[in-house]
Amino acid sequence: MSRMDRHKKQKSTEQIFARKTIEKQTDWEEDWEDVESGNKLPPSAPPPKSSFFKKKPKKQKKHRFVRCLITFLIVCIGYSGISFFVGQLVAKSDSASVQPETFNGMTAADGSHNILLIGNDSREGETARADTIMVLQLDGPAKKPKLISFMRDTLVTIPGVGDNKINAAYAYGGAELVRITLSQNFGIETSYYTTVDFQTFEKVIDTLFPSGVKIDAEKDMSKNLEVAIKQGPQKMDGLTLLQYARFRMDEEGDFGRVRRQQQVMNAVFSQLKNPISLLKLPYAAGKVMGYASTDLSMGFLLKNTLSIAKGAAGVDRLSVPVEGSWSYGETYEAGSVLVVDTEMNRQAIQQFLSK
Repeated sequence: MSRMDRHKKQKSTEQIFARKTIEKQTDWEEDWEDVESGNKLPPSAPPPKSSFFKKKPKKQKKHRFVRCLITFLIVCIGYSGISFFVGQLVAKSDSASVQPETFNGMTAADGSHNILLIGNDSREGETARADTIMVLQLDGPAKKPKLISFMRDTLVTIPGVGDNKINAAYAYGGAELVRITLSQNFGIETSYYTTVDFQTFEKVIDTLFPSGVKIDAEKDMSKNLEVAIKQGPQKMDGLTLLQYARFRMDEEGDFGRVRRQQQVMNAVFSQLKNPISLLKLPYAAGKVMGYASTDLSMGFLLKNTLSIAKGAAGVDRLSVPVEGSWSYGETYEAGSVLVVDTEMNRQAIQQFLSK
């Protein structure tokens, strides 16, 4: 073969190779166009370089997390609603029906919805004075529980009645008159109310904490109590905890009693950090609604679940009258009373709730 023939043959081979390379490259590009349009699986050969920059990031993991979160919330809401309803049914079947009171709740100036808590020892057919008067705030500026206790012997002006002890307002006009009395004397508004008798308190505590509530008893107590109490850390069932909260047969009288009531409330909130207790909370709340006279809704409690949980770290507390704002007095209508500086206590309440 001559040199010229060899040169022609080599040139022909190079042309064939170049043509096949171009055809293969064209096939790759057509294949990846099909892949990107969703019409074909990827080829075994690597894609053209430009195709890598056209692929979009996957969002499957993000969508999966959102779906799981929504499912979890639905399950929690469903569980809470069913547990609450069952608790209500159990309570209503266990006791006589409780008639709701007239209560025209008012929202506070800062938008919070304070709860008026009243403990009473009313027997069937009688209306007693309130044994305990508290205001609980869950949705205030601090977004954590705040508790205000009012001494039962505090002298106030009860609208339509005159000057008397604050706990007499409940006997004269129920929760609504207590609400108006607090508003006019101390400038504190309440949106909801709950009136609980002693038997209800015991049942709710035993439902939430079957093994008892951990608390450090301040001293030995036995006078006029159904259950003797020893000083020191211990677990109390509903009855014992009630006796501890009501005791006032010592030199401190109502001052010591109010302090122990706040200690009890703080112990209850602290024990809610137990996951088992939190799971029982909707059921116990339903029981309270069934046993007690109240206008609280399950929706309000669910909305403030986070605030309730924060109470496990401790509840901010205030007693009224505050230190240095009162003196002992005597009146014909009410007997021994605490004469208070109303304006000083009004300002103390506002400062306490605003921080």
